[in-house]
Amino acid sequence: MTTLDTGLTLIRSAAGRVSAANGRLGNAFKSWMPTGLYARALLIMIVPMVILQTVVAGVFMERHYNTVTRRLSAAVVQDIAALIDVYKGYPQDKDRAQIRRIAQQRLNLVVDFLPPGDMPPPGPKPFFNLLDQSLSVSIGRQIGRPFWIDTVGNSNLIEIRIMIDDAVMRVFAQRSAAYASNSEIFLFWMVGTSSILLIVAVLFLRNQIKPILRLADAAESFGKGREAPNFRPRGAREVRRAAHAFLEMKARVERTIEQRTAMLAGVSHDLRTILTRFKLELALIGDSPELDAMRKDVDEMSGMLEDYLAFARGDSGENAQPTDMALALEELRSDAERDGHQTTVAFQGLPVVTVKPAAFKRCLANLVSNAARHAQTISINGRRDHRYLTVTIDDDGPGIPQAKREEVFKPFLRLDSARNQDEGGTGLGLAIARDIARSHGGDITLADSPIGGLRAIVRVPV
Repeated sequence: MTTLDTGLTLIRSAAGRVSAANGRLGNAFKSWMPTGLYARALLIMIVPMVILQTVVAGVFMERHYNTVTRRLSAAVVQDIAALIDVYKGYPQDKDRAQIRRIAQQRLNLVVDFLPPGDMPPPGPKPFFNLLDQSLSVSIGRQIGRPFWIDTVGNSNLIEIRIMIDDAVMRVFAQRSAAYASNSEIFLFWMVGTSSILLIVAVLFLRNQIKPILRLADAAESFGKGREAPNFRPRGAREVRRAAHAFLEMKARVERTIEQRTAMLAGVSHDLRTILTRFKLELALIGDSPELDAMRKDVDEMSGMLEDYLAFARGDSGENAQPTDMALALEELRSDAERDGHQTTVAFQGLPVVTVKPAAFKRCLANLVSNAARHAQTISINGRRDHRYLTVTIDDDGPGIPQAKREEVFKPFLRLDSARNQDEGGTGLGLAIARDIARSHGGDITLADSPIGGLRAIVRVPV
């Protein structure tokens, strides 16, 4: 291996580690992000606004608090330095009346002179001591004498004491003259206007999200076999376009089902007419063993036609409505026991579920009859939670091999030794049951039963 190959290997290895770390970081970031469109859109609006406000506030604080406060403090210290120069240049003013007058009238300062050495000990510094720092730096730079300041004793005034030759000059100044104290107005307006704009944006965003939620509800209802009569395209152009596409798709699906049902209904009607003529002719001929066999074949063909038509029709034409599933399962138990099978029923949760009652009962009846055909003991259990209605049908029959559990749902399929092998059977019982379950947005799966046979699991969303 050459040096170039070694280098390329190291680069690939490093790139792989970087890509893996980036993937882990991305997954961790996604886990913290909200999953809803409404929450994500709010974040898209709020995060840039917060960042912008933070930057603006930071720049304002830096420029306004620091720069303006330093300049105001320097101006106050310049006034105090000028008073010290006047005090030193005019010693004939023994009672300092002129200095007090000039400070009061011209500089808006209150000046007093204390005996020498009257300098209190340094007090505790405030947490936010920008004013203390600015005053201390300006006094040290412009006056250069021992000093003492108090910026927290009086909220409206600041006290400055400076040691001069034969006295201590005490100066009271307005806090607003040395400190930028109007910044809270800016912050109030910034936060207030941002809050108002954010509330308006949230209201408008909610109105934009509502059509998407209505479209999702309509699609979900259609997937469950229910109607959404009040749905119509609303909202932005893209949302209306998606809604129109959904309505067109829904119309095409319903039209296809209607055409299939109408075609097979016509075929069934024609065949029924022929079978009716067969029955009449057989009735006119008389009785014989050969004719009895022919009558049996005609009856079997009539049953096949009914099954074909039921499979083609599915559950079309029936509206979904609240149905007491506990009562429906009890009716299935009564039918199974009437045929001599030991059957138990149990239901957990709220029993009222919105389904197409006749179609869904036929779905369960096909599964129960399939279990009753090959088993003696049947157990029916229902459970309803906040998302799904689950019905399990267990039996103690021979079961179905795992490799063939999906094949038995194919229309017209009858396994050689399958459970649904019966005289005159069409192989449509499980296919019809799954078709009805899927028309409700659910499905049927097969598994091993804890009582020794087969378990059929029907799960549909509520």
